[in-house]
Amino acid sequence: MLAADPGASIASIAAEAGVDRRTVYRRFASREDLLAAIYESRLTAIEHAIEDARLREAPVAVALHRYVENIITVNRTWPVDLTRMLADDDVRARRDASVHEVDVFLRRATDEGLLRPNLPEGWAAALMPQLMHLVNRQLPELTAGQAADVVVDTLLKGLGAS
Repeated sequence: MLAADPGASIASIAAEAGVDRRTVYRRFASREDLLAAIYESRLTAIEHAIEDARLREAPVAVALHRYVENIITVNRTWPVDLTRMLADDDVRARRDASVHEVDVFLRRATDEGLLRPNLPEGWAAALMPQLMHLVNRQLPELTAGQAADVVVDTLLKGLGAS
């Protein structure tokens, strides 16, 4: 609901969840507290997705697919944008650490020949989230694994070394 309407009220959120708004207020003192909990859950899920993908250890192609599949799952589970929370120093630091891990991985993918070395700086890192967003929006009927197949295939055929 918040992905579609970031300004949704606690009453609307509670109604969508099938609970009384007082139930929500018992758990969260304010709308901001509820949003912070949602963003915290999304950030934690992203961190777990990166860790599970084993970006530094797994073979590059395996890690790429696992990462994309995991992030697609996160995006479907927590379809909210972290941008509103980036003013918070802790949130920004955690997000920056995740971005750094992916950037290191993409350099590894380039060094190992999976991605072309002559792409503009940051191009793969900018394109990958857009492809994941697009597959979620355009092909919601696909499983996360099938959606990852589409994203990875598109990424590698458009950016691949061969």
